[in-house]
Amino acid sequence: MTDRQELQTALDALLQPERFKDYCPNGLQVEGSSAVSKIVSGVTASLALIDAAIAQGADTIFVHHGLFWRGHDGRVTGWMRQRLGRLLEHNINLFAYHLPLDALPELGNNAQLGLKLGLEACGHFGEQQLGCIGETEFDSAQALAQKVESVLGRSVVLVPGRGGPLRRIAWCTGGAQSYFEAAIAAGADAFITGEISEPQAHLARETGVAYLAGGHHATERYGAPAVAAHAAAQFGVDHQFIDIDNPA
Repeated sequence: MTDRQELQTALDALLQPERFKDYCPNGLQVEGSSAVSKIVSGVTASLALIDAAIAQGADTIFVHHGLFWRGHDGRVTGWMRQRLGRLLEHNINLFAYHLPLDALPELGNNAQLGLKLGLEACGHFGEQQLGCIGETEFDSAQALAQKVESVLGRSVVLVPGRGGPLRRIAWCTGGAQSYFEAAIAAGADAFITGEISEPQAHLARETGVAYLAGGHHATERYGAPAVAAHAAAQFGVDHQFIDIDNPA
């Protein structure tokens, strides 16, 4: 068992949220129990995850997508009332780290997805240098897509580009479709992310750089449990990852 302040200090030291300009508050978003004995990690602080954490007897939840975002009107009604009410009623801490969790070396979303795919970053690109690029070798965009599908366990949207072998693969998890142009400028032969918007298909065809969208949730399932497991081991507390299915 540890206490909330010790855990918060360790997480902030590891993830360094002060380095990032983000769309949300990073760190402790909801204060619950001062004593921490079980952490549940997940991708998003949805009602389903909160209820699952309650069922498992957790006093702390660690996620990538928290409750509070820039642009929300701040009223505690509807779905926000339900989620926040559950956390307060059961005295559960909610920790959420967005861009810091994407960027964290070794344990973060991008590092963990690269590890799963057998990709090692040799450089970074894009806003706040969140995107990763590495040297590898795939015979075709279709072969890369098959690898991504086998790792994520879901189909991938593929715009194959010019065809032929791939040598430089760029990636950035989640909704990073706006990083595609920076990946192209960095010399990528293919770019892997979670989502695709209308402009990216045209850019892939016109530049010849393959584009793969594997799902926002699916590409971001690895950072939160890696960090939570690391913290749990550090403090000798229990940890459980709960994956709430999401088709997005």
